[in-house]
Amino acid sequence: MTAWHARLISSDAEFGGAPLLRGEFRLDEGHGDVASATLFVSALGVVEAWVNGRRASEDLLTPGWTSYEWRIRYAELDVTSHVGPTTVVGLSLGNGWYRGRLTWSGGWAFYGDELAGFAELRVRFADGHVQVFGTDSSWTAGPSATTANDLYDGQDIDARACDGAWLAPGFVSPAWVGVHEHDDDLSRLEPYVGPPVRRVAALAPVEVWESPSGKALVDFGQNLVGWIRAEVTGPAGSVVTLRHAEVLERGELGTRPLRSAKATDRFTLSGGDDVFEPTSTFHGFRYAEVEGWPGGIEALRADLAAGGGLTAVVVSSDLRRTGRFETSNPLLNRLHENAVWGMRGNFVDVPTDCPQRDERLGWTGDLAAFAPSACFLFDSRDFLRDWLRDLALEQEHQDGLVPYVVPDVLKYVEHPAEFPVPDTTAVWSDAAVWVPWAVWTAYGDSRVLEEAYPSMAAHARRVRSKLSSNGLWDSGFQFGDWLDPDAAPDRPAAAKADPHVVATLCAYRTAELVAQTAGVLGETAAESEFRGMAAGLRAAFTEHYLTDGVIASDCTTVYALAIAFGILDDADREFAGNRLAELVEASGHRISTGFAGTPFVTDALTATGHLDTAYRLILQTENPSWLYPVTMGATTIWERWDSMLPDGTINPGEMTSFNHYALGAVVDWLHRTVGGLAPLEPGYRRILVAPRPGRDLEWAETSLETPHGLASVRWELADGKVTVAVVVPEGTEAVLRLPGVMEETLTPGRHGRTLPVQAPAVRSVR
Repeated sequence: MTAWHARLISSDAEFGGAPLLRGEFRLDEGHGDVASATLFVSALGVVEAWVNGRRASEDLLTPGWTSYEWRIRYAELDVTSHVGPTTVVGLSLGNGWYRGRLTWSGGWAFYGDELAGFAELRVRFADGHVQVFGTDSSWTAGPSATTANDLYDGQDIDARACDGAWLAPGFVSPAWVGVHEHDDDLSRLEPYVGPPVRRVAALAPVEVWESPSGKALVDFGQNLVGWIRAEVTGPAGSVVTLRHAEVLERGELGTRPLRSAKATDRFTLSGGDDVFEPTSTFHGFRYAEVEGWPGGIEALRADLAAGGGLTAVVVSSDLRRTGRFETSNPLLNRLHENAVWGMRGNFVDVPTDCPQRDERLGWTGDLAAFAPSACFLFDSRDFLRDWLRDLALEQEHQDGLVPYVVPDVLKYVEHPAEFPVPDTTAVWSDAAVWVPWAVWTAYGDSRVLEEAYPSMAAHARRVRSKLSSNGLWDSGFQFGDWLDPDAAPDRPAAAKADPHVVATLCAYRTAELVAQTAGVLGETAAESEFRGMAAGLRAAFTEHYLTDGVIASDCTTVYALAIAFGILDDADREFAGNRLAELVEASGHRISTGFAGTPFVTDALTATGHLDTAYRLILQTENPSWLYPVTMGATTIWERWDSMLPDGTINPGEMTSFNHYALGAVVDWLHRTVGGLAPLEPGYRRILVAPRPGRDLEWAETSLETPHGLASVRWELADGKVTVAVVVPEGTEAVLRLPGVMEETLTPGRHGRTLPVQAPAVRSVR
């Protein structure tokens, strides 16, 4: 543990929940030039740091949201070029997740009711001398231009209150007060594992118009997460108000899905040229309603035409894009891009369910579904390792229970009588196993398994303790196949799939994956233990839920899971594949699965010889389907298959987000099956190249920056032939598997093959 000289300090005045903290010191003399200067920064709340008037970094919302009860991260910043003979360090605090509103309960300050800042500057000189300066009782605190801030509700900024002199040496002001050391030790401080949140893009408006009610509306063309930067000149004291939403309804801003979140920023003008950027909040939005713009909507149009006015700033955890996919079908391409934007907007420090309403929580079930896709689209390794630390801490302090959300703020919320007390539940709690396994598969980095294994094993054992005497997981609350499209809008758990069939199947998968993990780590006794658990679940499932091949509740999800998880013998697997294809055909090739079944249904069809059925399912455009939202103009993945109804009105369900990534988990199948790029060994040391052309697609190309370098596959159909081009990175080998030809091993380098198109095998259904 680091020995800190600085302390956490708090302002003696509230200052609208956004105080500035300031400390000043002189460099020691006689030690030569400064060789390095490192600033360590953290907060109870969120913090931005300056050194001598310059931002210490481009990081945002530091230190993010962790399980604050046990760990709070700090940023380590190189500020060597910032320091001078007299150095002023400044911190700007905001409520963030620590003290702001969280959950739909209306509650706030779940973790603490006092903000605090922490900074320690370590200066090393040419002769080796080290000088340390940090937050202590000598610092002072004062008001900022921010008069209110909340992640859900937005930020109010008064430009008249700006006084940049607070970062200048010798600054004094009667408005400033003292500070006190916060009554908290520093043992919880630890470095980031994952990346910081940063600005990752900026978008200009694509259209400005007047709504039927006379409001100025701005469309940025893309559902995104971040805020609007406003460059505006107007009378001192006048206020510009920006209200954000993802969609329009009847020509007006569609705010009902936000529930109680105000998602509104207010900027009070100074009378000069002002630039506002509300960095202590964020919104999920495509559209903004603008009130109070000086000169009205025509002036706003003119400002935008001149390159100023409003700019949407996209923020996300700073993840490197690694995987790409494109085909000859524009709708399929947009679906894939929607998954990318959905992940970008929901990976803001915590992998959240949605980024706009009064929720934005790290729901475990969403990530359990999407983790393989996330690990392909972006380098998510350290981001997910960081989050898994919080999962393990929550689990450790809740008797082995993996909660519904991580960090688990719901443990502080009083649960309604009709809502069960949280307990281990399939898919959601299974994130403890499924997520680290996805990371291991993608990157071949054994650290994630070594770090997560105690949590994985504890979860599997807790699941085993929940099994009935018949060997099934058939008691207790389950989310089941959440948001089955056939369920009523107000009954999201009312799926066709028996929730206990789903739970038992998931328990089997979890036991198998923990057994494999134990095998990788050389834990032979544990491997045997969990193999035995899996065998028991398989026997119980076969005895109680399988009758002449028919799985209890006889619907798409249970067959998809049974096939994908490998619980069936050959005969039952063939029957299940045929029955699954029959059910999909009976639905008119419209989707009929929820959170549990959706990630696996196309794989199950493909694996049992029904590739064409899988293609017809993925290319369906009628509601409900993956492409229906695309035809409705979606630019992210929706929470519900029909978050917007065909008539352009918003689904009446209370939970109706237009930016959820869970149902976008199908892009993992697009990468591996349509694109034909998959790992044969964890980390892609051996690569499977096995594209499966289908339907009307003329070509597809997929690429991935693997841990060993770029791998790519492109196939194209023309004149009755398929041409495949492959790039194999150094240090790896690829297995080329194409219909009708012998399997071939490819060495590093570029390869091309052309062969006659093989007619797909015709598989009958019952």
